[in-house]
Amino acid sequence: MNSLKSLALKTLISSLLLSMPLLSFAIDFEDAVFPELATSARALSMGNAYVAKADDASAVYYNPAGLGSIRKTHFHLSNFHMEFNKGWINNSTRGSVLDVFPEAMSAFSLEGQRENLLKNKGSISHQRFNFLPNFTTRYFSLGYLVSKRTRATIGQEAGANFEYADRRDHGPYAALNISLFGGVFKIGGSATYLNRKEVVGEKNANTEYEEDPTEVKKGAAVIVVAGAKLTLPIAFLPTFAAKMNNAFDQRFSEGSTNGAPTEVLNSLDLGFSLTPQIGNVVRVHLEANYKDISSEYDGVSTNRKLTLGLELDIARKFFMRAGYGDGWGSAGIGIKSQKLEFDLTTYAVDTTSNEFRGKEDRRFALSFSYGL
Repeated sequence: MNSLKSLALKTLISSLLLSMPLLSFAIDFEDAVFPELATSARALSMGNAYVAKADDASAVYYNPAGLGSIRKTHFHLSNFHMEFNKGWINNSTRGSVLDVFPEAMSAFSLEGQRENLLKNKGSISHQRFNFLPNFTTRYFSLGYLVSKRTRATIGQEAGANFEYADRRDHGPYAALNISLFGGVFKIGGSATYLNRKEVVGEKNANTEYEEDPTEVKKGAAVIVVAGAKLTLPIAFLPTFAAKMNNAFDQRFSEGSTNGAPTEVLNSLDLGFSLTPQIGNVVRVHLEANYKDISSEYDGVSTNRKLTLGLELDIARKFFMRAGYGDGWGSAGIGIKSQKLEFDLTTYAVDTTSNEFRGKEDRRFALSFSYGL
């Protein structure tokens, strides 16, 4: 009898231990929801529903066919995007006023995030930066991508580890567009020689973080994004669009003994939009996207793939935006001129791996670009 009780107890303990990871946050790079190599605050404010609208430098990754809709040539060396989530902001700005600046500065490193998360277990820390200096004109774009994305957490359960995911991308890119039938039909493509370094893992939460060479994965690949747009020349300009990520299904080379980094999957996104004119200077853009219609990413709820966006355009200079993406709302404002582009956004994602509206992760993003 005692042996049966002992066996039952061991079975129960084993089951609990195996289920613990299911109760923790899934730390990954959210590629299923944000497949773009570089995100845009403008697009994020519209729920990331931007495949049909893309008409600026970010079209390189959202839909290269949109380069045919760019109105003016510009050369911007300061095309910068940064975003933080509510968890990062709360963790790095708590305490006395004198502690805010040093806490925030240290939070840019994984070690700083570990220290801050120990004071607020159960939260997720997220930060992302893109730097995209470029020369862009109608039908053509040339630039260089620098991107860094970091997510980390420490669970609330006793003995929870420090979980982290850090990715760094960089490489030159070029994009071309061809417009046919007076601009009714557009096709385009971009190619990025992408160098990627990733570190994903977990460590004892109470031990100082140092990068473990055995966790580092490096590689390089030419990633091509291809897109098409069909705009009917009738009222409201109905537009049908499609964008394929990693169109040639390229794999990263293995630049380290630990294997290649995470693949960029060959997924297909679809979009549809209407753009009614209201008066002489106001236009409203309404868009719906369906991400990864080919279901390359496993275990993602269909509801999470549907995104909706709205943009109120006043004289092509001032913008108000709202959207719905990954089950949560988004909003933003923007200004635009020949030399300056500025966008301020809030959006949210679902921290669960496959549920719909499981747990909100609210984020705040700013994009700033200045040049000629």
